[in-house]
Amino acid sequence: MPLLEFLKPEAVLPALRAQGKKQVLQELAHHAAKHLPGLDEREIFETLLQRERLGSTGIGEGVAIPHGKLAGLTQLFGLVARLERPVDFEALDGQPVDIVFLLLAPEGAGADHLKALARVARVLREPGIIDRIRAARDGDALYALLTHSPAPQAA
Repeated sequence: MPLLEFLKPEAVLPALRAQGKKQVLQELAHHAAKHLPGLDEREIFETLLQRERLGSTGIGEGVAIPHGKLAGLTQLFGLVARLERPVDFEALDGQPVDIVFLLLAPEGAGADHLKALARVARVLREPGIIDRIRAARDGDALYALLTHSPAPQAA
């Protein structure tokens, strides 16, 4: 079973350049809008910014999961970005962020939105996964790492 089935290969950014949290959110909104016809980049950005005002989505260990719900979106959309340089994201542990998972859900998604957030969090709790994300050689390797279940270990 794919780990993050809502992630598409073209929504993996292995080297995103940004100077700070707000610019990261702007870049994420820009890239998301390119993949979501009919949705406005500014609306995506404002949704992410509004969520950040409630509290940082920086969850610790250099990872942030900005997320929000949008009218006009028909299915979950995920995007992952590895930042060229870590930025201050006001994370819970105070550490700068260099791995960002964007999750957008339809306005009426309800529990599906929360399930998707939980799935991302579960994947990130897998031992060694954050180091493997940082070490992935390119977008294809990063995509494979996040969407394919690990092969069973031979006894």
